[in-house]
Amino acid sequence: FEKGDGQNLVTEDVTVVEGEVATISCRVKNSDDSVIQLLNPNRQTIYFKDFRPLKDSRFQLVNFSNSELRVSLTNVSVSDEGRYFCQLYTDPPQEIYTTMTVLVPPRNLMIDIQKDIATEGEEIELNCTAMASRPATTIRWFKGNKELKGKSEVEQWSDMFTVTSQLLLTVRREDDGVPVICLVDHPAVKDLQTQRYLEVIYKPQVRVLQNYPLQGLTREGEPLELTCTAFGKPQPTEVKWLRVDDEMPQHVVVSGSNLLINNLNKTDNGTYRCEASNAVGKSSADYMLFVYDPPTTIPPPTTTTTTTTPTTITDTTATTDPAVHGFTQLPNSAEELDYGDLSDSRAGDEGSIRAVDHAVIGGVVAVVVFAMLCLLIILGRYFARHKGTYFTHEAKGADDAADADTAIINAEGGQNNSEEKKEYFI
Repeated sequence: FEKGDGQNLVTEDVTVVEGEVATISCRVKNSDDSVIQLLNPNRQTIYFKDFRPLKDSRFQLVNFSNSELRVSLTNVSVSDEGRYFCQLYTDPPQEIYTTMTVLVPPRNLMIDIQKDIATEGEEIELNCTAMASRPATTIRWFKGNKELKGKSEVEQWSDMFTVTSQLLLTVRREDDGVPVICLVDHPAVKDLQTQRYLEVIYKPQVRVLQNYPLQGLTREGEPLELTCTAFGKPQPTEVKWLRVDDEMPQHVVVSGSNLLINNLNKTDNGTYRCEASNAVGKSSADYMLFVYDPPTTIPPPTTTTTTTTPTTITDTTATTDPAVHGFTQLPNSAEELDYGDLSDSRAGDEGSIRAVDHAVIGGVVAVVVFAMLCLLIILGRYFARHKGTYFTHEAKGADDAADADTAIINAEGGQNNSEEKKEYFI
């Protein structure tokens, strides 16, 4: 920024970082061979034309002419800050000042963590201190790539400022190994930062995986294999299987983190729990087992008949409809096992079973109708065969006889006329 105030003499303010080089320039717009002079904040002459009366070798002449006096100052310190005066010996004399500002970058930037090792869910305090800066610095916090908000306090010592920023952070297991960064915004320095890595311990995270059957229902007579995985810090050294609200069946084989049932049966139904613990705490995951009936193959219905009574041969074995498959629940965790593929296979099984049931029902109805028709035909023939009236002449004339012997002798169609007996059948 050029300063001239409408005079023939011009200059600019100077900003310099402590320890670096500052350049002061006094220029004349329209030179008339007047003498140019540079004075320090104490009004001592640094340069008169090209002569340096001040006994400070840090000041060196960079350029001298009738129109400019340019001087450099090496190894600038805070004590050099202030107003420097340019004078031009005209009639009347002219004077203008330039302001030198010395920037001091913060020193000893450091992070202090309240606890080197934090437990998941615990709130910890972190402090970042930037000492002896000029002007006061601005401190920003980051956890990984996410910026966080801290609370800063500024202390002034003479011309220097010390800034301390406090950050309160509730740590999670995901924060383990993540850097917390303290970054400084200051005109004297760029990209000045320091960081500390968080160390977080947490209780195990437990999950139960079904190795076999990989997909499909857990059916009677088939094997079941489960694996328990546990991750924590510190890493749990042992996992334990148990059966909730019941004793573990004797035929269950537990080998480390694996659980195996070679031959499932309905008595195995229940909830199986895997537990893991470390120095922080204990966690568990449950697997709910439901054993279904073994798969049943239903043959197509066949029918045999005779001349009198129809006979139907069918398979009347009952089929159990499939229910929901056993699944794993993770307590105190958002993670669950995905059984979408299992639901699809279950829907396919139910569709095929329903198709078989409809075929069986249709066959049974056809057989029943056929049997009723045959029964009606047989009954019709039977009643037709035994229907009619019988006529005989053996008792003719018996009503006029005086006794039984006479009735027999006089009877028309008696023994004497036996050859003339006729029988009519309709």
